Amino acid sequence: MKLADIKKFKVAELRSRLADLGLDTRGLKAELVDRLWSASQAAQALEKATLLQNDSTQTLSKPNQTVSSSPSAVNRVAAPSDPDTATQTEPGPRAREPGPVTDFQAEDGGLGHVESPVSQDTGRGRAFYEFKEEIRYKRVKSPQPLQEWEGTEKHGEDKVQLDPHAHHLHFDLSPDGSCGQPRFWDQFPLLWSGCRLSHGVRQGSVGFEVRLERTLLSMEREDREVREPYGLRVGWSVADSSLLLGEDGLSFAYDGCSKKVSGGKEEDYGERLSEGDIVGCYASLSADGTVELFFHKNGRSMGGAFSLGSSVLSGRPLFPHILCRSCSVRLLLDPAAPQWYPGPMGFTPLAALPAAQRVCSTSTPTTRAQCEVVMMVGLPGSGKTFWAQNHMKQNPEKKFTLLGTEELLACMISGGQTEGRLQQASQCLTELIKIAAETPGNYILDQCNVLISARRHKLQLFAGFRRRVVVVFPLENEWKRRLSQHRLKDGGNIPETALLKLQVSCSLPEPQADLLEELQYIELSQERAQILLKEYQDNAHRLLPPVPRQEKKKPRFYKKRRLHRRLPLPQRIWWTGSYGWNDTRMKMQQPRYWSTPYQDHGY
Repeated sequence: MKLADIKKFKVAELRSRLADLGLDTRGLKAELVDRLWSASQAAQALEKATLLQNDSTQTLSKPNQTVSSSPSAVNRVAAPSDPDTATQTEPGPRAREPGPVTDFQAEDGGLGHVESPVSQDTGRGRAFYEFKEEIRYKRVKSPQPLQEWEGTEKHGEDKVQLDPHAHHLHFDLSPDGSCGQPRFWDQFPLLWSGCRLSHGVRQGSVGFEVRLERTLLSMEREDREVREPYGLRVGWSVADSSLLLGEDGLSFAYDGCSKKVSGGKEEDYGERLSEGDIVGCYASLSADGTVELFFHKNGRSMGGAFSLGSSVLSGRPLFPHILCRSCSVRLLLDPAAPQWYPGPMGFTPLAALPAAQRVCSTSTPTTRAQCEVVMMVGLPGSGKTFWAQNHMKQNPEKKFTLLGTEELLACMISGGQTEGRLQQASQCLTELIKIAAETPGNYILDQCNVLISARRHKLQLFAGFRRRVVVVFPLENEWKRRLSQHRLKDGGNIPETALLKLQVSCSLPEPQADLLEELQYIELSQERAQILLKEYQDNAHRLLPPVPRQEKKKPRFYKKRRLHRRLPLPQRIWWTGSYGWNDTRMKMQQPRYWSTPYQDHGY
């Protein structure tokens, strides 16, 4: 079947044929055409491969003939399988047909012209879901101007509390700073949320207590069941480590699944935690720099957990740290309140420690004018995340918070399928951007941001911040190389149809005094980037299937109800020759069945 013949089919016929093949019937006409064409090509290729295999078998049976049959040539051909049944507008992954390698099938992942429809990659990458989220901004109203705020109050030098400047945006703190829980634990149950305390220690024997409060005991979703309904980690970390407790080398945690974790490595330790349990965290920091960490559960010692040499911390203070998922926690931070369980001899609660022996964390900006937001703009795989991470390393004093899908995926330490985690991360990121606009700090928006509507809405949210837009737009060959490397690293790809649609919709920002204070183009200048983008768009228009024209609905006419009246019958007309009408005779011999002239009849 030719592609031109498939395009002539109507939507109902396309869906009927796809249903006969057992394929998904959802999507636009262009997607249905693409899906049916792929299935027909794969079926033809399978038939050819079967004939080739039969010919090879017959040839092998003949004497004095040698044939080298390559099994990979047959394995290369795949029958049309059921596509992904997720409720997305893009068609699911399908098998690539054999034959001459086109530009789309090249190993470098290049984008070139092909005569056949665009083939789909297996899996969907972060850019696919980011693009879907950006499209939603087209229908979102412009944000209302925010009221002036002076940020959160600085925590006092003497008050120990959960640090309002050192926590995930998806971690919700109580007003008194003694309780916390994940902000979106019902919508995104896979997210771990962490927070450090406002004070740490360099020397001495100190401890603190954490109680596991309310938990989400059962959690079921459409595509999976979470293995662990909730999770809790408590322990210690240094100030510049990740908020994911236990995932860095200088981060030490007791996991509620009877594990101890540091540097991402888990070892058996202690007992499992359940709702209502109280964990005591204790640290002994000697004068020579060695550190001993151990934990208690409901007053019972779980034994020594970590023993650090003098060169590990190098004089850096340790801060109490918590990390939780689908549960809420409470810390005992009142210096006058009695301990829930008595600690070891010689250990002092952190809240009761003299102020001179505690180390206060550094504060962050408190007004909008002191805050900065950097918006990244670029196609998938262009190098936005790499530039953002380097910028954070070069400016450690600003303490940038990177808001991106990859950062949220890192917060989903365990559980869930890749598709579900990507979708949750992209949806959660949309909510976090709104929260960031109302929270003092410095942020980097690590997304594609290729749509004008998405850029305008986000920049309007951060009114009052110093808004900086950075465009990463490399040369074509370099972009292909980076995109291919990014695909191999992540193991999931954005469908090529979605990538082409993204190129068609892409627009590069221009200086606008009312939206941004600084615009910077990385690698290519603005003029060269615009020219290269125009080439991408022309190529994408040529490769994309034609968009079906929507037929105009014919206006519906409503017939007026006719009133059936009995009209008077016409009069009989008599002609009297050259003298005209004979009125007298007409009146005298007027029949009932003819009362009006013929030309006045109404039909």
